[in-house]
Amino acid sequence: MFKQQPKEPLWKFSPIPNIEESNFNKILERFYNMRVTGLTRENTQNSMDGRLLGYEGPVRLKIETGSIKKEDIPGINDVIDRIKCLQGRNSYTKETIQHMINKINQDEVRYISFEDSNTRGLTGAKNGQSNSARDTWGIYAYNKGVHFEEADSQVETSRGGSHGVGKIASNAASDLHLMYFANCDEYGDKHLGGTVQLIEHVYDDQCYRSTGYFTDIERLEDNKSKFYPYENNFHPVFEKNTRGLKIIIPFLREEYDNETEIVKSICDSFFVSILEGKLEVLVNKEIITRETILDYVKDPKYYEQDITEAKKIFTPLYVETYQNQKPRSLKVSDSVKDYNFNLYFHYDEQIPKGCVAIVRTIGMKIEDFKVASNANKPYNAVLIGGADEDAYIKSLENESHTELSWEHIKDPKLQKRAKRFINNLSKEMAKIIEEAIKENNPTDGVMNTEDILYVVETQFKNDLSDSLGTVMINKGKSVVKASTVVPKKAKKKRGENTEKEKPEKKRDPLKRKKREEQGTESEEQKSTKYSANPEMVERLILGKRELVKFDFTKSELIKDETACDISLSIIDGMGVEYPDEFNLLGNYSSIADPYSGTQYKVNNNVIKDVKIRQGVSELQLELNDNFNKSLKFVYYIEV
Repeated sequence: MFKQQPKEPLWKFSPIPNIEESNFNKILERFYNMRVTGLTRENTQNSMDGRLLGYEGPVRLKIETGSIKKEDIPGINDVIDRIKCLQGRNSYTKETIQHMINKINQDEVRYISFEDSNTRGLTGAKNGQSNSARDTWGIYAYNKGVHFEEADSQVETSRGGSHGVGKIASNAASDLHLMYFANCDEYGDKHLGGTVQLIEHVYDDQCYRSTGYFTDIERLEDNKSKFYPYENNFHPVFEKNTRGLKIIIPFLREEYDNETEIVKSICDSFFVSILEGKLEVLVNKEIITRETILDYVKDPKYYEQDITEAKKIFTPLYVETYQNQKPRSLKVSDSVKDYNFNLYFHYDEQIPKGCVAIVRTIGMKIEDFKVASNANKPYNAVLIGGADEDAYIKSLENESHTELSWEHIKDPKLQKRAKRFINNLSKEMAKIIEEAIKENNPTDGVMNTEDILYVVETQFKNDLSDSLGTVMINKGKSVVKASTVVPKKAKKKRGENTEKEKPEKKRDPLKRKKREEQGTESEEQKSTKYSANPEMVERLILGKRELVKFDFTKSELIKDETACDISLSIIDGMGVEYPDEFNLLGNYSSIADPYSGTQYKVNNNVIKDVKIRQGVSELQLELNDNFNKSLKFVYYIEV
């Protein structure tokens, strides 16, 4: 038998004099957009934060999806009555309310639960709404945007949470914005609480706040009251019989009900925790531990196994890098203090996109950090610091714990330091990447130029002799006789300005090329062709991939252009050009924009409509097996 509902509603909303806010909490939409990945990440992080102090074993988390009868959800009729009286004031709220109403008529609903063990659970539940920093039940159950802080600063530093908004991720996962939490503390006391996020509304001629609490209430004098939790005697889905916390989310959104994505989210965000034996997760019947994680990471059901296709999800690479590479030291400064990290770095020319996993000491990945100007370099890395580094990284996290950021920092000095740190992290990583590229792509060696110089000198002498007359003198020696009169240098008049009046004209890096057979073109077909100065072209070959960058920023000739055609010709060591010797389609399997991945068309051996972004064009070319990497080119730009 379950606890019968008392006369007073199980759900409580605080009365207000009038309605001032008619929108749903904006954080709901933020976490909704993160879908099941964000939900799993937040609740797993909360379980890791609640680990037993001094306990060396793993935190265990059980994630379960299933179905429950609507009538077995505690106080559900109270919530439905409130939803029916909601009034939307704009298109978004009207649409959301209608979506809720469409979902309340189900007899059986889907749910997801997160139950942890080897954790402390919440404390002080019997004290209810105590406003004490020691009573974590009161903070978790009744306060928004409040993050409980540990008395031990080292423990607090290692915790993942910091903003106090992550708990609303569970509300965002429910079609009714509804969640429950069951707690069993160190004394074996069991309680059930919950929250629902609606909008301010009128119910029985009284205005109420948007948030409802699944809680008992004590009426005090002077029209005051205090919340107290219910003892947990409800349906088994809501039971928590061992120390720790259990989150239950009924009316689970359909797009969240995905076991595969839940497993991937655990591996993506907590692979270090799992490999270090700090976390074990059971997702329905799937068990993820340090012994089994490779079974999931190497399973094509969960992850793409072709390394050349790892362009967005890098978990298999991270796991391999972390397991097989020895850490090196990386120092990053924020201009005031130096922070020292362990960097696990791996270079592989098959990797299409380079990323750094920024990991907290708790074992949670914060971000796939993209090093500035190195996003397409073939490397993979995992970065982990110590206690000081962890505290600083924690201060840079956004509310969702998914990115290093400085925008949320209010102090201008600290914000400036944060910007400097993030920029310096890119700079230091770029040095390591460049070093790896040079090490794995050595130059061809020193060329002996004696024969070449001899040929050039001899040819020059012969050409000079042919063009000028000679006079034979004694012993067969000859001198050159000039065929023209050399003019004498004009004398300067006194007071004459010796400086050139004309300023020196800067040379444009593009040189216009005369067209042949221009008469065969119509007016619409006519375009201008330029040869590119080698200084404006950067070319890099990495394995079977070639990257070419064209910097047009110093050219006045095409400064307003947004696209161009590009062609090339082979050039030998003597500077002789062979315009028809190189076939693009015969040497490259694909030619693409490295940013968007868009494949460029090739017409008549010309790459068509190459994008120019802020004066720069870039090409990513996949090499065929027959490609000769020692070839040199001259490039032509056509607009």
